[in-house]
Amino acid sequence: MKNLKTVFAAAILCAAVGCQTIGPRSLRTTHPQYNHAISRTLDEQFLLNLVRLKYRDNPFFLEVSSVTTQQSVQTEMSASVKFLRGGDTLTPSAGMTYKETPTISYTPLRGDQFLKQILSPVPLEAVLILTQSGWSVERVVSICVERVNGLDNASNASGPTPSREPRFEKFQEMVGILRELQLADALELGAAPCLADADGKMRTGNDLVLRVRSVTTLAPRIMRLKELLGVPNAGNELRLTNNFFNRPENGLAVRTRSMMGILFYLSHNAEVPAAHREAGLVTRTLAADGTAFDWNQVTGGLFRVKSAATRPDNAFVSVDYRGKWFYLADNDLESKSTFMLLTQLFNLQAGQIKTVAPALTIGVGG
Repeated sequence: MKNLKTVFAAAILCAAVGCQTIGPRSLRTTHPQYNHAISRTLDEQFLLNLVRLKYRDNPFFLEVSSVTTQQSVQTEMSASVKFLRGGDTLTPSAGMTYKETPTISYTPLRGDQFLKQILSPVPLEAVLILTQSGWSVERVVSICVERVNGLDNASNASGPTPSREPRFEKFQEMVGILRELQLADALELGAAPCLADADGKMRTGNDLVLRVRSVTTLAPRIMRLKELLGVPNAGNELRLTNNFFNRPENGLAVRTRSMMGILFYLSHNAEVPAAHREAGLVTRTLAADGTAFDWNQVTGGLFRVKSAATRPDNAFVSVDYRGKWFYLADNDLESKSTFMLLTQLFNLQAGQIKTVAPALTIGVGG
């Protein structure tokens, strides 16, 4: 009996130690896996919706709203004793069962939430936040803005693939100059300074301003920038507004795209298999001379989706759609940067709305 008590004590001790170590070990194992799985599936969802838009198929967004897991540990201990001549034999046994039950909740974007997050224009404040956080002003403005004063940035590309080529050349020249100024630390996008009201009291301005610092070597480029914007006599501080009918003198009227407009804009440069083009599954955009327009001219330096007959080995993210594989090449750093910007914009838009209760909850069997 003394031996039996010793065995049970040892088994209980092992079970207790096991319970203490399983929790931390499970966290180290499951947390990276869930993080990777959610990140990967969201990337695939973005790419899938981009490709859907290229084919004029309906996009659909399904958010992972929560992931919870329940863990349990069960221990079993037993012992058998055989009495034999010359002594007895003790045969102890102990077991431990670990069980994990994850529950994943999904929230489809629809109704008012879809309207606010997907169809509402990106606020100018979001453009400010992104440029101040280190993003290239050329990338942010090219993607988020479809018009500044009289400069058109392929505004007809904010919807289904157009049949006629877009206007974009002067806008591209303009954002190229902005990038030059940014690299020279001669450009700042920020809030307007305080203004004096009728009583002489100072109040904070609600507008955003684009400030250009005078740099002798960049004077010709700054002059060209103002010419393109249609404000040749403006100073070095330009006020921004989204009101085209009440634009400040020497100011900039800016119209931003919605998230859906951005997705459409980027989807046009998705590479489509020749068989799909010949079958008329996608719209063919024509140049002024009647030849096929190359969308790589518009977003080629920013974003490009490739296609392949089989699953590519060098893909950063890939999806299987309509019997073909669409992907971003892992060494296409420009496209990967734009894809990252796209997800940040999506999250910024999500921060503007109130989260709704999940509509679909799935318990995943262990």
